[in-house]
Amino acid sequence: MSQGSTDHDLLMIGAGRMGAGLVRRLLRSGLSVGVTDVSPESVAALESLGATGYPSVEAMFVATRGPRAVWVMVPAGDITSSVLETVLGLVDADDIVIDGGNSRYTDAIARAAKFAARDANFLDVGTSGGVWGDVRGFCLMIGGERNAVDRLRHIWDALAPGVGSAERTDASVATATPQEAGWLHCGPSGAGHFVKMVHNGIEYGAMAAYAEGLNILANADAGLKVRTKDAETSPLSNPEHYQYDFDLAAITEVWRRGSVVASWLLDLTAAALAQDPDLSTYQGRVSDSGEGRWTVDAAVDIGVPVPVLASALFSRFASRGNDDTANKVLSAMRKAFGGHLESPN
Repeated sequence: MSQGSTDHDLLMIGAGRMGAGLVRRLLRSGLSVGVTDVSPESVAALESLGATGYPSVEAMFVATRGPRAVWVMVPAGDITSSVLETVLGLVDADDIVIDGGNSRYTDAIARAAKFAARDANFLDVGTSGGVWGDVRGFCLMIGGERNAVDRLRHIWDALAPGVGSAERTDASVATATPQEAGWLHCGPSGAGHFVKMVHNGIEYGAMAAYAEGLNILANADAGLKVRTKDAETSPLSNPEHYQYDFDLAAITEVWRRGSVVASWLLDLTAAALAQDPDLSTYQGRVSDSGEGRWTVDAAVDIGVPVPVLASALFSRFASRGNDDTANKVLSAMRKAFGGHLESPN
């Protein structure tokens, strides 16, 4: 064991999709991990792989000695706040507590101050990699005191993808940097979650760009379809220009090879289309878990234009029917001033 608890290298609170993936990756690196979760079945599954299970957060602290490294990986929002408040009442001096979820960076600043008052350390760790991080490695964006970050280098190195996961930008430099391995100390408290927040805002925009482009391709057969001819429907002026029946699965597959738009998001899109070409298992209601909103909020606060990211966020709202009233108002106004009736097209 390294610089973590005298009992475990890391204590994990939360054994859901992300938490379990983190634990599995640590165990494969030979580290000792204690875990607790509201689901005994989830804990038992990780115990079968070598983790030590605890029935509760309180039991975990009673059974272990400091200095501990405690990672909280539970759903963001009220649950994170509740768990961290519990942990705050249990920590010893020099314990390191990590929030690895998608919490707002301003919350991290406030929480770091609370833990500092208990002579404990708090790190905000933006964690990217999703359910594939277990195998591919997790990209880690870390905020907090440098000394606490350095104490857990063995944890970051075990979780991150490693230098070999991407071609080095400058291979002439003899020693690889932590960021080349896949983790980075971004700055003081809140910095990790701020960087992860913007990362997810970019993710919204990138996903929207793929989705919109593929939607154009999916509708490039408009000239082959019979369109209603009435005063309310703008005609397709050159139907002979839009007579393509594109195979989206094949297109995304070829784009993965040598294209400038190749990415892991495209890899995942190609896999989804190969399995379900019409995406018939999806309703098209796209959720947002907060980071896109916070990115736009921050941009407004500091006066930075983010039209692409804002548009991507608003399109997610629209996908859930939150623009229904606006569209009905538009129809009502058109009917009122021009007698226009709604068209089926």
